[in-house]
Amino acid sequence: MGAEERFFPGLDGVVAAETRISFLDTVQGEIVIKGYDLIELSKTRSYVEIVHLLLDEALPNADQKAEVESKLKQEYDLPAEVLNIIKLLPEHTHPMDGLRTGLSALSGYDSQLDDCTRAVNVNRAYKLLGKVPGIVANSYRIINKHEPISPLQELSYSANFFYMITGKQPTALEESIFDRSLVLYSEHEMPNSTFTARVIASTLSDLYGALTGAVASLKGSLHGGANEAVMHMLLEAGSVSKFEELLESKLRNKDRIMGFGHRVYMKKMDPRALLMKEALQHLCDAKGDDLLYRMCEAGEKIMEREKGIYPNLDYYAAPVYWMLGIPIPLYTPIFFSARTVGLCAHVIEQHNHNRLFRPRVHYIGMRRA
Repeated sequence: MGAEERFFPGLDGVVAAETRISFLDTVQGEIVIKGYDLIELSKTRSYVEIVHLLLDEALPNADQKAEVESKLKQEYDLPAEVLNIIKLLPEHTHPMDGLRTGLSALSGYDSQLDDCTRAVNVNRAYKLLGKVPGIVANSYRIINKHEPISPLQELSYSANFFYMITGKQPTALEESIFDRSLVLYSEHEMPNSTFTARVIASTLSDLYGALTGAVASLKGSLHGGANEAVMHMLLEAGSVSKFEELLESKLRNKDRIMGFGHRVYMKKMDPRALLMKEALQHLCDAKGDDLLYRMCEAGEKIMEREKGIYPNLDYYAAPVYWMLGIPIPLYTPIFFSARTVGLCAHVIEQHNHNRLFRPRVHYIGMRRA
């Protein structure tokens, strides 16, 4: 390795792109989205408003918000052939693989596939946002031998997504909390899946290919899947005392404990997790059962005391989704569905100000004569 070269394992701390989309300001404790604090946005704005902000550069007024809802509803229906392809998948297929397959198959229905101009990509992003929830919900249903659920045009975007997942229309509280979770998952600067999408896009590959790669990235247990793992731990324990024992045992054995710590939030709690913690409390109060809240709070205290690390979004999103009646295998696909808008925004930005990613390596192999 030459004197001018430096090696950063995992690209830790390396700035790989300039962006106007988002920034994790760990000093101020803000997740900046197009100049706004995502946490504050999540308290007053809906997911479709975040869609408009990320794709159309501004928060919408009432008419523009209605227009976004209308655009998305026009794109709900999936080609029958895409559902037929998913029906060919084996029963054990994870919904993330069903999502990856369905998303890739959609590209064949785009007559402008090779056009990466901004206007075409924004229109394409709306099409994807309309269709991804249907792929998420119905790939799971099809793989588990259930009939697909058709979208209901009279419901809001988030309520319809919830309906296709659970088969029931949400209460006002359920819709509000589910929508907030989508907002909180919508965009988060440069995690592995976003970087993957931008790397693929830098070759001038299409939006479907970039997002298909992002699905593969998010499926990995070190990126997505933490929310599923958290829920399995909670169900395995079943009580506050047993959950404490489980975590302490994992700590003694130096096992990885999902739902805690974050590469960026090193010494404080993920601010998104605080909002999902509040949401969990509201759901527990509404259902008259606070067991999961007490278990999670106990686990939070143990990890802070023993390791000095704090919950990330997945830790509290998991029991929230469980209380909403959402099947565990859908937790990560929902994460991806919410993040679709952020991924699309990054791919559009990459295409508009492109430079091909082509890093070098630190070679540690042999040299032969």
